[in-house]
Amino acid sequence: MRRVALVTGAARGIGLAIAEDLGRDHALAITHRNSDATDVLRKHPDTLAIRTDFTAPDAAQQVIDTVLKAHGRLDTLVLNAGAILEDGAADTTPGDLFQVNVLVNDALLRTALPHLQPGARVIAISSVNAVLPAMSAVLYSASKAALNTWVRGMARTLGGRGIRVNAIAPGAINAPDTPRDADLTQLFVDQTALGRIGRPEDIAKAVRFFASDGADFITGEVLTVSGGYRL
Repeated sequence: MRRVALVTGAARGIGLAIAEDLGRDHALAITHRNSDATDVLRKHPDTLAIRTDFTAPDAAQQVIDTVLKAHGRLDTLVLNAGAILEDGAADTTPGDLFQVNVLVNDALLRTALPHLQPGARVIAISSVNAVLPAMSAVLYSASKAALNTWVRGMARTLGGRGIRVNAIAPGAINAPDTPRDADLTQLFVDQTALGRIGRPEDIAKAVRFFASDGADFITGEVLTVSGGYRL
């Protein structure tokens, strides 16, 4: 029986790459909000695509209930959906930021927990900004730092149940659907030891490792995948 994976925020960017990778050998469920799920469904037509807004108070419960109704189980939970708030921006509030980046992840895991078996794996997508705060997005950076602490705490809490909880902290990533301009891209490249900007597939490979049995003795870790950004 194939494992069941839920990837939140998987219609584009890093989430899309993760979903396309895990969909090769998992029964796949994804969430999306404004973007449609066409790209995932084209490659994996059996994907369960759930449109949701994680600022809604009952969103986590509805998502987990939908996955369990369709598949009866959940083995891999990839917490990728997130919000970014640049200082002074008006379209996202600080409350929304921490709701989506921290509290929703907690709600999703706690709602799924009665249905998770030993060997289940939880993988959160953090950011290098958790330890290298972005000057123009201080609250975003703080929310990712809180997420890292949550990951370590939940790993300790759930270790006795055989459930692994880890995070991946991407560096600068250029996604085809949200590319940075050439000057900003070059700035990141100049600060990266490997001399290139990251791709969504780089993060998907790290997620695949944490989701595999090869990582069955790893929990509570935050793996930086940045090509040596700002070493």
